[in-house]
Amino acid sequence: MKVKSDVCIVGSGPGGALLAYLLAKQDISVVLLERHPEFSREFRGEFLNDEGEGILKKHGLFNSVEKLGLLRMEQIEYWHDGQIFKTIFPEWPVDHVGIHVPQNHLLTAILNEAEKLDSFQLMMNTRVTGLMQNEMGRFTGVKARNGGNDLEVQSPLIIGADGRFSIVRKKAGIPVEIKDHGYDLLWAKIPAPEGWRPSIKMALVNGSQVALFTQAGGFIQIGWNIEHGSFPHLRKQHFEPFIEDLLLAFPELKKVVCENIRSWQDFILLDVYSSYCETWTKDGVALLGDAAHTMTPTGAFGLNCAMKDADILAELISGCILQGDTGFLGLKMAEPKRKAEIERLQAVQVDKEMSFASKFAAAYV
Repeated sequence: MKVKSDVCIVGSGPGGALLAYLLAKQDISVVLLERHPEFSREFRGEFLNDEGEGILKKHGLFNSVEKLGLLRMEQIEYWHDGQIFKTIFPEWPVDHVGIHVPQNHLLTAILNEAEKLDSFQLMMNTRVTGLMQNEMGRFTGVKARNGGNDLEVQSPLIIGADGRFSIVRKKAGIPVEIKDHGYDLLWAKIPAPEGWRPSIKMALVNGSQVALFTQAGGFIQIGWNIEHGSFPHLRKQHFEPFIEDLLLAFPELKKVVCENIRSWQDFILLDVYSSYCETWTKDGVALLGDAAHTMTPTGAFGLNCAMKDADILAELISGCILQGDTGFLGLKMAEPKRKAEIERLQAVQVDKEMSFASKFAAAYV
């Protein structure tokens, strides 16, 4: 099977889906490839900051997302020995300190709008296997498997929006620099106790950061920093003392934690690192989101950065097409400004991670 499009986007996460919609809305033909057969997977980066919220509102998508379900955080709390000692409230006129959006709600809202457009085509259960090149070495499309069938998508521009393990980045030969941040993250999801206010709660447990994020649907997501590579050793130890430390920090969780976290298997391990590509474009290929610059969970920048990439790329790509820039050189020329912003945010993440314990202790004193 062969398909032609102006742009082929690989990866239907928030960045890829948003870019596909914004391009299709301008009558630019887009094929969006997603390797999974459905969007009902568990996600961990689902926190909208004011920039991500602004992008959705700019493109008339926020109300659709809200109808499907989201949750505004009322405050950020810092806890020690089971007590709040510092609270941060939203600053007027904003009524929240962030928004939790289930990623399937976000994707559904975007793709529902995209599927109304004739210039948009979504192909699920489609795994990219390689890139096609012409005699000049320029990439001209992708090879993939759609279900059990071979597929070729011919396109003058390929967008790699396929995450930290990007196959597009790999096949295009774009080098990536990996930075170890010295910690991994244990995730767990539990029901929120009755009367739990939508909030973000922080604590320092045995020198490690623990964060609780309230989620839409009546849940709490626990994020517990542990030393990088320590989980195999940690899980050989008794489980109960580990959980007792969590309950000393947040006594309200005792009942729901005891009912829902009963072994190490109830945690999901996230290997934490950031990555950075010196170039985000190469001969008909452009990267966005985690494929170009993986962010750590600190500050919840990842989702929002991917959507900002999409917002900026949509304008640049349409400009290139209108100006007859068939080599999409405009994408390369605009790259330095966006890269500088990502470098700044990654530096902010490092600073927050390195200074959390000292700033937490200083605030408590």
